[in-house]
Amino acid sequence: MDILTPGYSLDGFFAPAQKSSARILMLDYDGTLAPFRVEREQAYPYPGIRERLIDIRADPDTRLIIISGRAVRDVMPLLGLDPAPEIWGSHGAERYLPGQGIRLHSLPENTNKELESIMSWALENKLGDSIEKKPTGIAFHVRALDEQAANQLAEKIRSTWADRAASFGLELRDFDGGLELRASGISKADAVKSILDESGEAVIAYLGDDLTDEDAFRALGGKGLRILVRKEIRDTLADIRLTPPDELLDFLDRWRFLSQPQG
Repeated sequence: MDILTPGYSLDGFFAPAQKSSARILMLDYDGTLAPFRVEREQAYPYPGIRERLIDIRADPDTRLIIISGRAVRDVMPLLGLDPAPEIWGSHGAERYLPGQGIRLHSLPENTNKELESIMSWALENKLGDSIEKKPTGIAFHVRALDEQAANQLAEKIRSTWADRAASFGLELRDFDGGLELRASGISKADAVKSILDESGEAVIAYLGDDLTDEDAFRALGGKGLRILVRKEIRDTLADIRLTPPDELLDFLDRWRFLSQPQG
C-alpha cells in the first residue's frame, strides 16, 4: 500500500466509517475487481471478490455501486451477483437500479448515425476482434496486439476519426489497453456527482485503476477516499494505492466487517 496524499490512511478512513450509518462504496470493474483479459467476456472477478461483495451488499448501512466503462448488460454476468447491485455503465451513460431496470442517456440522432459509420468503417477494416460496441460509444481494444501493431491501429483511429468525431458530439479517449470514441460530456464524474447529490452525510470510497477513473477521482475531490487499485504507480489524483488482488481483498474485508459489533 502507498499513501499518495499526505495525511490519509486506511485507519483514518475506517474509524469514522465504523461509526457511520451511511456508507457508499463505489467500485470500477475491469482492472479493479477483475484482472484484464484479452478475452473480455472472460474477465471474471479475482477469487474471493464475489463473496466479499455479497457480504458488503447485505450491510443495510452500505450502498454498493459498480461504475464501469462496460455496458451494464455486459457487467452483470461477469460480476455474477444475483440480484445485481446498483450499476452505472458506459462511463455513467447508463444507470441500473435494482427493480427499476436500466436508464440510458439518450444521444442526438446525428451522434448515433456517426457511431454507425464508425462501426461500418471498423468492420470494413477487419477490426471486429478489437471492437466493443456500447450504447454510447465504440471502444477499440489493442491489448492482444504487439506494441507496433497497437500503435499503428491507434494512429489510424486518431487520424481517421478524432477531428471529425468532435463535430458529431463524440470524443476520442484513451484507456488502459485501447481507445474509445464515445459521447462527449459523459464520464464517470457524472455518476459520482449524481451519487454525491443523493448521498447526504455519507462516508464514501471510490476504487478504480484506469485513466477513466481519474474523472471520478476529480469529481469526488475531498468528499471521500480515492483509491488507485493498480500494480504499477502512475500520476493520479488518488489518495492511496492498493496492489491487487491481496491488498484489495484486505480492504474489502475491512469494509464487510464494519457492520459487525466491535468488542
